[in-house]
Amino acid sequence: MSERTSQGRLPQRTYSWRIAPRHALAASALCWAGFAFVAWAVATGRSGPIDDAGLLFWRRGTELVPAGPTWLLEAVRDLTSLGGVLLRNLVLVGVLAALLFLRLRREAVLLAGTVAGGWIVNSLVKAAVGRPRPLIVPHLTEAGGQSFPSGHSFNSAVVYIAIALAFAAMSPRRSVRWTLIVTAVILSLAIAFTRVWLGVHFPSDVAAGWLGGAGWAFLASALLHRPAKAVAEKAETTLDALTPAGDTSPDRPSA
Repeated sequence: MSERTSQGRLPQRTYSWRIAPRHALAASALCWAGFAFVAWAVATGRSGPIDDAGLLFWRRGTELVPAGPTWLLEAVRDLTSLGGVLLRNLVLVGVLAALLFLRLRREAVLLAGTVAGGWIVNSLVKAAVGRPRPLIVPHLTEAGGQSFPSGHSFNSAVVYIAIALAFAAMSPRRSVRWTLIVTAVILSLAIAFTRVWLGVHFPSDVAAGWLGGAGWAFLASALLHRPAKAVAEKAETTLDALTPAGDTSPDRPSA
């Protein structure tokens, strides 16, 4: 049978691991330093030769179509859709529901706050820079809005790395935690790469987008952890109503 608190509520699960704030801040600082360098290169025009070469590198013929079979192009389109608004948000909603069902309320609130904040940061930077999309190669998928930084790259890094950090809290094994985080990094990098392949972003757009998104995910992990815990505790009654009263395993003390 599940144990309940004196108020009749099921206790929130807590886990012993979270990324150390100093490690998260160090990772964030490295990412934002890289972002600043790429932004400087774009602002001063130094990224132009690399951007052009990156877009043209694997394109062939007078129509500048990517080299390779048709199925490869379709696979790239499928992969890029994982960073699109619809699928990315469907994944996010499913993960938030899973965290609430697992009674990982702090992690759910932190994930939601991280993603919302990342969307705001990306939108503000896009509006401030106002870089148009590349026109030197055909666009092989629909894309609108400004080009720098890549929204697919930024938001994919935020969502998938933040999800990995949330679920890593469940495992006491370092190898499992690292596998989750490295997988999220590789997936978000692959999504970023597809934007150049499809011709809708310069390489500097996706580099800055991924660095900024990863930087924000780690920064939020360090700075929003305590506020997320406070919000989860204040919203305990509401979150109880959103999740079923199932069995819970004994809590372990947090570090």
